Amino acid sequence: MFGLQYFKFQEVWSPMFLFATIGIIIGYLYLVGPWREKHFPQEAPVSLGRKLLFITAAVLYYLAYEGPLALLGHIMFSFHMTNMALSYLIVPPMVLAAVPGFIWKKAFSASFWGKFKFLMHPIVTLILFNMMFSVYHIPVVHDYVMTNFAIHRLYYLVMLVAAFMMWWHVNTPIKEIPHMSHVKRMAYIFANGVLLTPACALIIFSNEPLYAIYNDPQVWVNAMGFCIPGDTSYLLTEFGGPQFFNTFTTLEDQQAGGIVMKLIQEVTYGVLLAFVFREWFTREHKQEAVDEQLMRDAMAIKQK
Repeated sequence: MFGLQYFKFQEVWSPMFLFATIGIIIGYLYLVGPWREKHFPQEAPVSLGRKLLFITAAVLYYLAYEGPLALLGHIMFSFHMTNMALSYLIVPPMVLAAVPGFIWKKAFSASFWGKFKFLMHPIVTLILFNMMFSVYHIPVVHDYVMTNFAIHRLYYLVMLVAAFMMWWHVNTPIKEIPHMSHVKRMAYIFANGVLLTPACALIIFSNEPLYAIYNDPQVWVNAMGFCIPGDTSYLLTEFGGPQFFNTFTTLEDQQAGGIVMKLIQEVTYGVLLAFVFREWFTREHKQEAVDEQLMRDAMAIKQK
């Protein structure tokens, strides 16, 4: 499918990263199970739904970063943008929702983290993630990162951390710490959508291919070294370039990638906006009911 049959099992599935993902899932299940029972017995058990949410998030990140989708992302830009959406727009809020607050509190309990508190200001996290995402998709930056593997891993790691920092304000897992009001959270999500739009628009409405790794066979061969160990020059002889695997033209694939990213972003942000709005609406109506009951009680006491 999509040309994956031309590559070896280890190139498609990255067994070491697959085992690491399985290890992370096992570690999570241990933390919310036996470890919680031993060290935090007062905490409520984690539901099956939240466990499945974490497992799904781990599998999605594996597929997008080192699995089959990662390989396809080095061949077709549309898959690259799908991977970006999965890794930074979908996985982080899923993990924040799946990992209970007591684990986050334990992880960040050291006073050392206090030195970096200024980085968690909502405006800082909002600008940091969207700036990193937008700068990354400047053609010269994108091609450099994709063909320099140490920089590639470092940039992706920092962008993942920035994504978690940004999503933290939307779905704060530690309820005891100050967090934004529902109205501010809705504005925050909306602002994220606005800041992400220029990068997507640049990609969608460009009249020419922007990225050499999907257009220049030699640059593509160098980038494929991230997925395929050893000498990748044989790819030129066997396939000629990434266009061998793509039914679209390079420009069409690029535009499709921008559309995919924008659609996934709109759906994700829309779902989260609806969730925050529903939570706010429910709380406001509960408060109104409480106020009405207090007023009735006060009137009853006054009449007596």
